[in-house]
Amino acid sequence: MTTTPDDLAALLASVESDERDLVLSTFTHDDAWRLGCLLVELADERDLPVTIDVRKGPQQVFHAAREGTTPDNDSWVQRKVRVVERFGASSYLVGLRARAKGTTFADQHQLPLQEYAAHGGAFPVRVEGVGIVGVVTVSGLAQGDDHALVTEALRSFLGR
Repeated sequence: MTTTPDDLAALLASVESDERDLVLSTFTHDDAWRLGCLLVELADERDLPVTIDVRKGPQQVFHAAREGTTPDNDSWVQRKVRVVERFGASSYLVGLRARAKGTTFADQHQLPLQEYAAHGGAFPVRVEGVGIVGVVTVSGLAQGDDHALVTEALRSFLGR
């Protein structure tokens, strides 16, 4: 499926809006655990083959791999997390921004593909007045679906 420039611009605006809107007041280890469990519940309900990872700072607080995933999903999680940590934005947004400029993440940044993946699924955990304090990641679906599952869980977690 081909994405038109208007479609890409609308998608970019939507993902940027997610990043502005999905901000927490606090983020504890218990919050990380609850967010991970919420993602597992959503994946269970839909029988989704995903790996779920939640980090607070550099510490992995929650990790689960559902049936149908492989160790490769863990590699994707790591690579997406590195994008969030380096660029301070969701892995999906970083990749979309490159596409909007008519290039690819790989060509734009010249980073090793074995270490960085600007594909949807890793989302920065932001706390009001603090900034990014962690990363929540899903791997196993199409990149837009990985991103959508994470943002759905964050909205639910925030009570929206």
